[in-house]
Amino acid sequence: MAVLLAHEIEAPRPCSYLPEREASLETLVMRNVTVQEYEHLLVRGWRRFGPQYFRPACASCHECVSLRVPVEGFTPNRSQRRARAACAHLRVEVGPPRVDEERLALYRAWHAERESSREWEPSELGAREYSLQFAFPHPSAREVAWYDDGDPAGPKLVGLGLCDETPHAWSAVYFFYDPAYARLSLGKANVLFQVELARERGIPHVYLGYRVQACDSLRYKSGFRPHELLEGRPALDAPPVWRPAVDAPASEADAPAAPARAPAVRSR
Repeated sequence: MAVLLAHEIEAPRPCSYLPEREASLETLVMRNVTVQEYEHLLVRGWRRFGPQYFRPACASCHECVSLRVPVEGFTPNRSQRRARAACAHLRVEVGPPRVDEERLALYRAWHAERESSREWEPSELGAREYSLQFAFPHPSAREVAWYDDGDPAGPKLVGLGLCDETPHAWSAVYFFYDPAYARLSLGKANVLFQVELARERGIPHVYLGYRVQACDSLRYKSGFRPHELLEGRPALDAPPVWRPAVDAPASEADAPAAPARAPAVRSR
């Protein structure tokens, strides 16, 4: 059973996604959270980093909308199929999150590129911080690791997805990759892989976190169709209401195709 250590609603601060707005998070710090308790939070719009569970609490803005993909109804569009094909030569392993220098180096390389291209603030993420945020012990925690076995130096870690798994939900938490592989659209391929993995495991929904239409970094989530959006910020004792999104494909490249086949997966 979950033990609540802290509950906080932070004071308004400049928003990381919409610079002209202010943002605030409601945060629960808990330990001993069961898979069922976590799923109860997840379907009501909460996300997890380590022992922290959070959701937006902005008083005057509701641009962050929780989005999930119904697995059985999903069909990849043309650009998503291209991404899957471009990454077909990579090997994928699914297992518990780990902390090592290879993962730290990949994160640093990815974040450094974002600092340069998108003017992100520097991130001094060491082993302790990585462990707390991305590899904190939790029964739901999973890691989707992408490897290039054709690299001359040997198998090379080129992408890493941090995820959570519950009986009825797969949550895509975070993803980073080697900037040298940006042309492969690893981010799209990673979401496709997780949707197919959820289908293979009988999990009905993949949760992609918050969609923010005015933010370049988060708008891509709307491209995974069909998808559902959560209404408001339901209380923990209230039933969540998820409604199908009504936005139409933006271009011919977004037109759906036949459902993708479940990928081969190596677990560890």
